[in-house]
Amino acid sequence: MNLRLRECLAGVAVVITCIAPTVRAQGPMTATDPAVGVLVVAHGSDAAWNAPVDSLAAHVQRHGVIRGPVSVAFLMGDEAPKHRFQDAVADLVKRGARRVVVVPVLVSSYSGHYDQIRYLAGKTDSLDSDMMMMLHMSGIERPNSVPITVTPGLDDSPELARVLTARAEALAPDAADRSHRALFLFGHGPNSAEDYAAWMKNLRVVADSVRAATGFANVAVELVRDDAPAEVRGEAVKRAREIVTLQHAATNKDVVIVPILVSTGAIAETKLPGDLAGLPAVYSPAPLLPDANLVQWVERRVLQAPPR
Repeated sequence: MNLRLRECLAGVAVVITCIAPTVRAQGPMTATDPAVGVLVVAHGSDAAWNAPVDSLAAHVQRHGVIRGPVSVAFLMGDEAPKHRFQDAVADLVKRGARRVVVVPVLVSSYSGHYDQIRYLAGKTDSLDSDMMMMLHMSGIERPNSVPITVTPGLDDSPELARVLTARAEALAPDAADRSHRALFLFGHGPNSAEDYAAWMKNLRVVADSVRAATGFANVAVELVRDDAPAEVRGEAVKRAREIVTLQHAATNKDVVIVPILVSTGAIAETKLPGDLAGLPAVYSPAPLLPDANLVQWVERRVLQAPPR
């Protein structure tokens, strides 16, 4: 059976409140200092990709835990010059912030984009030349106004596990059926072997949490390493296909495949389906955003951020 693209999450993914009931209680959260501004920073792409990030920031602002101003910046894409890091910080300061907490909406803290954010926040003075060029192309520079703290990305956060749990359960809603099926989590991934190892260490923790929550017979994770040289990416795709094939052989059922991607775009909708074509699997391109769990994740990152 060929890979079947499932759009069953599409209607749910449009409105964040539709997913809110899947949030599991984490206990009451205290409100932040109104003088603490929050800057949500994401990779960025076209308007469709950026919209769920804007929506995330808006929900964070309205939810009530974050009492200070909230803004958004993008690192790449056509809209990045209109959402520059330094301009977003200036906007927060204008709205009363005396300190800024940056929350990178990135799957991993081990990436060139996370390094860009640390550089912009003044946490490091070194940056890969390609990453620096990307910033210059969009006119993005370091601000020089208030103290800035950078939190980790999604990494091994329980909120990431809950989002992936919801996506997987939407594709396989029968709990009894899940106990005889396998789940494959498929992400973008970094270029270097060292960063790949760090991504996988965190995502294996997430995969274990998803398995405990869903009851799938087997949960595996792999990264396509989409920006790596062709031979590296090709090997990653080959390995992913082998894993899915083995999962199917062990269960004799279509493997449920869920992407680990922040927002919608060509990777989820075109590239990954192409990489997985012909496999006995069921797949939906629904990304991580929007989801109320990620509103909660931003709030927790801000509340747990060190003072400086």
